[in-house]
Amino acid sequence: MKLNLKQTIALDYLEDNATTEVLFGGGAGGGKSILGCYFLGKAALKFPESRWVMGRASMKTLKETTYISFLKMAKMQGLKIDTDFQVTSPHHKEYANCILFPNKSVILMKDLELYPSDPNFDELGSLEITGGFIDEANQVTAKAKNILASRMRHNITEYGIVPKLLMTCNPAKNWAYQEFYRPSRDGTILPYRKFVQSLVTDNPDIDPTYVTNLRKLDEVSKQRLLYGNWEYDDDPAALMDYDSICDIFTNTHVKGGDKKISCDVARLGGDRIVIIEWDGWRGKVKAYNKQPLDVTGALLEDMRYRMGIGNSDIIVDEDGVGGGIVDFMKFKGFVNNSTALPSPDGPIDTNGNRIRENYDNLKSQCYFRVAQRICRKELYLDCEDITIKNLIIEELEQVKQKNMDKDAKKGVVPKDQVKERLGRSPDFADAIMMREYFELVPKVGFVAAKY
Repeated sequence: MKLNLKQTIALDYLEDNATTEVLFGGGAGGGKSILGCYFLGKAALKFPESRWVMGRASMKTLKETTYISFLKMAKMQGLKIDTDFQVTSPHHKEYANCILFPNKSVILMKDLELYPSDPNFDELGSLEITGGFIDEANQVTAKAKNILASRMRHNITEYGIVPKLLMTCNPAKNWAYQEFYRPSRDGTILPYRKFVQSLVTDNPDIDPTYVTNLRKLDEVSKQRLLYGNWEYDDDPAALMDYDSICDIFTNTHVKGGDKKISCDVARLGGDRIVIIEWDGWRGKVKAYNKQPLDVTGALLEDMRYRMGIGNSDIIVDEDGVGGGIVDFMKFKGFVNNSTALPSPDGPIDTNGNRIRENYDNLKSQCYFRVAQRICRKELYLDCEDITIKNLIIEELEQVKQKNMDKDAKKGVVPKDQVKERLGRSPDFADAIMMREYFELVPKVGFVAAKY
């Protein structure tokens, strides 16, 4: 088997004494799966009685793709099934869905899907492995990856080796982007992590027809899969496109207006408090480390006084600890799961009342509205901190419609799922979203009495 240059670079990291996590890929056709299978096969044969994991989000997909790549790799290496290794059935008494070697090494094929019945991946937590390979890691949650990495200890000391976890993926705006691609690009990647970008053009053995088909893809898919552009997301459920999100930092044409404040308070021991001072739809973003509620309340009160606005012009996420600030300071409280409000510009029923929009809750309604506003270039954020800018972009890209193919009320993907993809809470996006509340509540004016 002949490895290409990028595969060789990745393999060097997988055999050094410093690297523990390697992300390989970033495009289609770069030889991702073959490298992962070669790494596992070589390691299993080299270290007797070692234990390795071959994982993917779905066991069905693993069997149909990654496992087939393993058989292809084995054939290229001259390894014969039932002679040099055996493959067990799902019903094997001791080793279900495993690849067994004569030296008593084993490759465990694992489903890494996040199931409601096992939100903490307790099944993975009971493993003891030497190392692992996650194929298409962009489809796996950060928690699954981290728990699998924490189980790499079997025979590590005996062999005097460093535990290794290889991951492959196409570009995705999730933990792979945050932990590997962006830090590697910026020169800030942690010393025990490595990212190797491999594209179809790095694979000299690829069928030319495959490249031709990649060139026929839509522009977003072509940017991601052919050119390895990590800044594009081709998920049709996304409410905002990448370019429109980036434009919020340059939409200086947006005019000022009513002054408001929105605040997302760190929940349940979180470490960030986000406050946005609004002049119409011109927002100034401020972020603070974890601090007591009374300090946050005093900070909001100082801002209120300086901006010359009332308590009713400040909205705070009332879910979790934010409810304490709302109760004590008498600010407006934003309840995410409360009923959607009638739109001030929506249809009117036969009684002259505005009809409630078809959203599953207030949070979804506000996210859909602010997404439309962002795509219309009607929102501007004043933010000079490049780190915060990147966080905002990442969070807004995760605002996606749930259950698109179902005939139900419109809603956004729940926060717990967003946190799994990002590896953190979308605090900035929520603070931006809550500003939309003030566009929904009735604006009552006073008319001077006539005498």
